[in-house]
Amino acid sequence: MSRLAVSSLLSIALVACPAPEQAVVDTAAPGGQGAAMSNSDDTTTIPATRIVDAFDQLHGRKVPDPYRWLEDVKDPEVAQWMRAQDDFARRQLEAMPLRDELAKRLAELSYLDSVSAPSHRGSRYFYTRSHRDKEKAVYYVRKGEKGAEEVLIDPNTLSTDGSVSVHGMMPSHSGRYLAYKLSRNNADAATLYVRDLDSGKELTIDTIEGARYASAEWTPDERGFYYVWLPTDPTIPVAEMPGRAEVRFHALGTDPASDPVVYAASGNPKEFVNVDLSRDGRWLFVGHQRGWSASDIHVADLGATPAAQKKATPKFTPFVAGKDAIYAVQAWRGKFYVFTNEDAPRYRVMLVDPAKLDRKHWRELVPQTDAVLEGMQIIGERLVLSYLRDAHSTMELRSLAGKPIREIELPGLGSASGMVGNPDEDDAYYYFSSFTETPQIYRTSIAKGTTSLWEKVKIPVDTSAFVTEQVWYPSKDGTKVSMFVTRRKDVALDGDNPTLLTGYGGFNVSLQPSFSSRAVLWVERGGVWAVPNLRGGGEYGEQWHQDGMRAKKQNVFDDFHAAAEFLIANKYTRSDKLAIMGGSNGGLLVGAAMVQRPDLYGAVVCAVPLLDMVRYHLFGAGKTWIEEYGSSEDPAQFETLVAYSPYHHVRPDVAYPPMLMLSADSDDRVDPMHARKFTAAIQSANKGGKAALLRIETNAGHGGADLIKKQIEQSVDTFAFVLDALGVSGARG
Repeated sequence: MSRLAVSSLLSIALVACPAPEQAVVDTAAPGGQGAAMSNSDDTTTIPATRIVDAFDQLHGRKVPDPYRWLEDVKDPEVAQWMRAQDDFARRQLEAMPLRDELAKRLAELSYLDSVSAPSHRGSRYFYTRSHRDKEKAVYYVRKGEKGAEEVLIDPNTLSTDGSVSVHGMMPSHSGRYLAYKLSRNNADAATLYVRDLDSGKELTIDTIEGARYASAEWTPDERGFYYVWLPTDPTIPVAEMPGRAEVRFHALGTDPASDPVVYAASGNPKEFVNVDLSRDGRWLFVGHQRGWSASDIHVADLGATPAAQKKATPKFTPFVAGKDAIYAVQAWRGKFYVFTNEDAPRYRVMLVDPAKLDRKHWRELVPQTDAVLEGMQIIGERLVLSYLRDAHSTMELRSLAGKPIREIELPGLGSASGMVGNPDEDDAYYYFSSFTETPQIYRTSIAKGTTSLWEKVKIPVDTSAFVTEQVWYPSKDGTKVSMFVTRRKDVALDGDNPTLLTGYGGFNVSLQPSFSSRAVLWVERGGVWAVPNLRGGGEYGEQWHQDGMRAKKQNVFDDFHAAAEFLIANKYTRSDKLAIMGGSNGGLLVGAAMVQRPDLYGAVVCAVPLLDMVRYHLFGAGKTWIEEYGSSEDPAQFETLVAYSPYHHVRPDVAYPPMLMLSADSDDRVDPMHARKFTAAIQSANKGGKAALLRIETNAGHGGADLIKKQIEQSVDTFAFVLDALGVSGARG
């Protein structure tokens, strides 16, 4: 399914917090003007941080920025500061108790044998397999369903230090050619390579740099593919890169430097561009995603025959443009099937005749329901519809004419990933898991409806001892918010349970019940694991998303605070036993929660976050997030942003809860300057000397390192820190 408008590039955002104006003007982190760096061998003293007299003058207001010098990672002083902070944090973390047993259990839960659902192309099946004795999943292929398994790419052998990762595998329609992307340090930046699987040879001339957003859209005759290209000039600021994205065509066997541009760069750094080619090669779609609430699509007719398509010069026509809605389209059997939330905040499907693109000719095929339509696919000549109902998955099958056929029965209340299958083939696969169900892959016949378990990941845990409840609680403005709460069945609600509250609340991202080895570790030890479905997410449709955007961002934090208050009022826990944890956009969430309600939380784990909302758009991929929560360059949006920007609301002599900041040295999505500046501010301001540690993962991008051992090390540090901060010495029975 070509979901042009529903980007898979998961990013960041959040918040809005009314606060006294004096806090905005005086801001953050006084203390120690010109203080020297502490001796890095000192195991008890937090490294001091120099303060500078820097500020922004915006819309008639002075906004101080005392740690601006920490933005420049190329400055040797910043590099020294980072080393000192990371060394200090790791010494503190290594001294915390319970580490050995945490590491042992996480290894048991993480090193597993498993396999992904296969993708069928021609005579070949492509899939990944994880091995309990390997750090990274291995990419495999086999000829025929019963054929011998062959290694395609083993990321474990690509570098001696594990720093090279696979970031996508895109086989051609017959399965002869494989395009794949490699990335260093698990960063978003990538290089695309092509292999001829019939000969086993790498087609070295076809190597394409600047493939950060590239996904090979193969022509049916496999003469080449369309892709999104970015310039590789290091002098271009990262924040400007999305506006330089071009759609190009690459013919196999030619130098990519001569690839023709078929769709020019927009020049707008606030948009993502993506490309999709219909299976028959006739229709080429280019999408412009404007934030996470709107998209435009342009279409080119390349001709009905392979000969015509080979000669075609794409001429694009606007299919839909300028509307505040999401659109994604799949062309099949001479029709366009459009997934959209236009006039339907919970989404619907429209049918369009390519000869009559004007909006007045569109026909509703699948109407909006009381559940959120999360995705649409065409598999086995049927529509497969994936829904979210109260934040858990359901799936339905309809004919291409929109007639209901049946629901696809799922094992329970959990998360299904959608189908893996082809439009003209009957067999399909789907993945399912929940907080209490280990990951499973099911095989189903679209035509017959028969379903069987194809693969189940064997994990050494008895989840029958766990229970997940879906509870509802009122937010500050009375809005009802749902939350999943998982615990051991024998854990009493006595107000004394260590509890981890985690959330996201932005970018239309839905948090569904899914299996997590980290959650298992926590719940086994007698902890409570809580996941609220905050506004800003997509669990209840586009209105739910918009109610947590821009000027309404404070709703997200209010929802989170209300979740904490519900857990305390209903005796799951109490404030000094309640930790909060979030990453990326969720890191912004917990950073804002920490400075707004320091009394409510007992510990904070903040990972790869966005925290300086006044300057975020100047770094990383920041400009692409402006549509989600605005820009300080706009006077009205500035007032919203500066009112809640976590970095600008750190106050002196406040007893902030202990904080572990998790950063990554190669994060090219959210600039690590956010983590550095906020940590320095908390360290300087924190009354009573409570821990504020900055742990920096090396050879890691926004998603962290993809080596299992590195993930375990970070998780051990995280849970050892949280247990120590909450005063938990062992498991509760």
